[in-house]
Amino acid sequence: MRKVTVVVALLLGLSTLVLMAGCSSSTQPAQQKKKLIIGFSQVGAETEWRVAMSRILKDEFAKQPDMELIFSDAQQKQENQLKAIRTFIQQKVDFIVFAPVVQTGWDTVLAEVKDAKIPVIVINRALKTSVGKPEDFMVTFIGPDNLDAGRKAAGFLVDRFKNAPGTINVVQLEGTVGASTAVERRVGFAEVIQGQNKLKIAKSQSGDYTRAKGKEVMEAFLKSAKADRLKIDALFSQSDDMGIGAMQAIEEAGLKPGKDIVIVSIDGVKGAFEAMIAGKLAATVENPVDYSAALMKVIRDYQAKKEIPKWVKLEFKLYPAEVAAKELPNRVY
Repeated sequence: MRKVTVVVALLLGLSTLVLMAGCSSSTQPAQQKKKLIIGFSQVGAETEWRVAMSRILKDEFAKQPDMELIFSDAQQKQENQLKAIRTFIQQKVDFIVFAPVVQTGWDTVLAEVKDAKIPVIVINRALKTSVGKPEDFMVTFIGPDNLDAGRKAAGFLVDRFKNAPGTINVVQLEGTVGASTAVERRVGFAEVIQGQNKLKIAKSQSGDYTRAKGKEVMEAFLKSAKADRLKIDALFSQSDDMGIGAMQAIEEAGLKPGKDIVIVSIDGVKGAFEAMIAGKLAATVENPVDYSAALMKVIRDYQAKKEIPKWVKLEFKLYPAEVAAKELPNRVY
């Protein structure tokens, strides 16, 4: 009897251990599941729009229990982005995401990322490579068609001045030199302008997407226009911030933005809607600011080995001044 009792006790003990091991194996992985680490290099904080884009990404990723975003601000310098990307490689992150400051100069670092077998997602601004195609080095590009933004802005001005007499002189504030957004917005705008005879691009210069630089360049436009006896009828600003800076220059020159010079800009920030309500801005082309949902979907689809398009396209939308008062309460940035 004693032997039977000992055997039963041993069997019960083994059963308990097996059950405990089973429970441990079923719950432990869930508790210790590794987070996906996403290294993100942002262009900078040059505009209200860019600041809002960064804030939304940080906030939304912070809500994800299985993801962690490592954020790096490049302060509008490519060398800072290159350094950040190489740091991400050393940290062995799961994904590298970046919005390129400029289009070119990425070949070497992209090859390094590829060698490290870390998937790359490019957002907001496109890039170019001198070896192979950009899509050979990345999972996808997430962003809108900036040619379309330029076309929408130009189409608005063409319609606005369709019954105006004579030639309409337009000056243009471009974004950062070499940035894909600046190049594509300029090309899209020019496509529409060249297709008609009324509007003419009289002057064009980079305002680096900033309010201060937009003001500075507009001051130079006004001075040279006065010297050349040229009347500036309209301004196309590739960002709302540059446009708002330009408004200050126009007012300081004794002119009225919105009346003496018709202004259309891009981004759709709260300040632009306030300027439209004040009669200083004629229209803004809203630049999609929330990249979080599209980016998270790409990451999850990649993990699930699902097919991902080479371009996840976001859309621009034009808001004329007539709808500004109604839309202002909806602005989150």
